[in-house]
Amino acid sequence: MDTGTHIAMGVAISGLALADSAVANDPSTMGAVFAGIMVCSLIPDIDTVLKLRNNAVYLRNHRGITHSVPAVMLWPLLISILLTLIVPGAEFLHVWAWTFLAVFIHVFVDIFNSYGTQALRPFSQKWVAIGVINTFDPIFFGLHVIAILAWFLGTDPLATMSTLYIVIFFYYLLRFAVKSAVKRSVKKTVPGATEIFIAPTMKFFQWRVAATTEVDHYVGRAYGRSITLYDRFKREPMPASPQVSAALEDPNLKAFVSFSPLYRWSVSHVGDLYEVRLIDLRYRSKGYYPFVAVAHVNQDLEVVNSYTGWIFSEDKLRKKLKFAPNN
Repeated sequence: MDTGTHIAMGVAISGLALADSAVANDPSTMGAVFAGIMVCSLIPDIDTVLKLRNNAVYLRNHRGITHSVPAVMLWPLLISILLTLIVPGAEFLHVWAWTFLAVFIHVFVDIFNSYGTQALRPFSQKWVAIGVINTFDPIFFGLHVIAILAWFLGTDPLATMSTLYIVIFFYYLLRFAVKSAVKRSVKKTVPGATEIFIAPTMKFFQWRVAATTEVDHYVGRAYGRSITLYDRFKREPMPASPQVSAALEDPNLKAFVSFSPLYRWSVSHVGDLYEVRLIDLRYRSKGYYPFVAVAHVNQDLEVVNSYTGWIFSEDKLRKKLKFAPNN
């Protein structure tokens, strides 16, 4: 989920923590628990700093080890030790229990996004991405805001937050049902589909859709159970050439391939360079496919520049590549 949603969830979990008498009756423990919950609601996303290196490193590692089983166990322990040292008198076991819950819930809800997490590491490197809730879901966020406002206006925090999460449980069930209906509609619209990708958007009844058959890739949107296909691309094997092989060894293209299960390619000449471009078909926006990986290879089979990430115009891509083609 996005940072704002994780913060709102931290506040909601703090309301639940007041059900613990050690928290409710001891100011020291309450302060440490509230601080720990807020920190641990955000700390798994500390790997966002990897963007400072480059997008390739970020793509290959974001929601990886910081969301893994060892991390879920380690974050609460470290934060609880630190907080009980800073706040004398705070009860360690209670601080640890609530910070653990905050970390666990952060990782758990991220599983339901289309991006997913490597929550099963080190037992599995597989990305777990259920894809029923958008990274920012207005209803999910709005329910938290309503519950938090109700608490601040004087309602019982335990009853309020318990009701919140009961409602969210049924909201998730509804999202699963809607996604299942969309998938059935895609199968009818694209007979013979071997792979189907369905991702939520911020609009409840709209979903991104991409499907693959033995012959073609299809890209579209679902509006309720109605499927609109916008693009169709022939599936063709990537040409075997030294230039393509060199490009695919570039870290940016490797990161893209590890992240994207559904993409098409294009190969062209740009000036005196060979351009290999990979285009993710899952994120069509206003007729454009903004998530790409590009590498330029010279006659000596050297990658002279490359990039992977979100680009909404060719001019911006050239700036990212620091490249001006020679015509």
